[in-house]
Amino acid sequence: MEWWSIITAAIAPGIALLVYFYLKDLYDAEPISMVARVFLYGILIVFPTMVVQRALVLGLGENNLLFAFGITGFVEEFVKWFVLYFAMLKHTAFDEPYDGIVYAVSISMGFATLENVIYALFNHFSLSALMFRALLPVSGHALFGVMMGYYMGKAKFGTPSEKNKLLLFSLLVPVFWHGLFDFILLQVTNNWIWFMVPLMVYLWLRSLSKVQRANARSPFRLVRREEEIKS
Repeated sequence: MEWWSIITAAIAPGIALLVYFYLKDLYDAEPISMVARVFLYGILIVFPTMVVQRALVLGLGENNLLFAFGITGFVEEFVKWFVLYFAMLKHTAFDEPYDGIVYAVSISMGFATLENVIYALFNHFSLSALMFRALLPVSGHALFGVMMGYYMGKAKFGTPSEKNKLLLFSLLVPVFWHGLFDFILLQVTNNWIWFMVPLMVYLWLRSLSKVQRANARSPFRLVRREEEIKS
């Protein structure tokens, strides 16, 4: 594969997943400029995250459990969560629960897209290998983003007494699933597909359920219904 074909194949899955979840916003689509900005945030945090992860590996070693849940799961999800919390939670564009999912998936896809390009260029991946990464690591990042954004959206529009708990969920839930995802790939060398396929099916079903619930909580849902009645 020529380098341009490799880059295109590496970028396409992240963009496709971002568009998919963007179009799932039923009532008040986010400005594309804001989505693109958050996608760029995801790209910009890749190299600092890799530096931190490398330092942790050198200092703590490469135990599979620690690496999966701590060095990859926690570090990557925390950096994404940190940027979303400080850059988007109080932004005026974040005006319905589903927006949390849109922006969390945006930053996750920015992160996963550059990560995919780096792996493709430095490891000389074939098209089949890139398809594998599209089905697993890239889509995994998107699904972790859905969970992060779902709870962040609930935190913003929920009761003040629940806010801190929901914000904690918005970090810890994706950390857990990201860690489990990586642990299976690291620990189960043979027949890992028997573990990974059920996990991915469950994560997709869980994520689509979160999408429906977030849309159902939109304040614009009633406005849309009133407009339909009047028309």
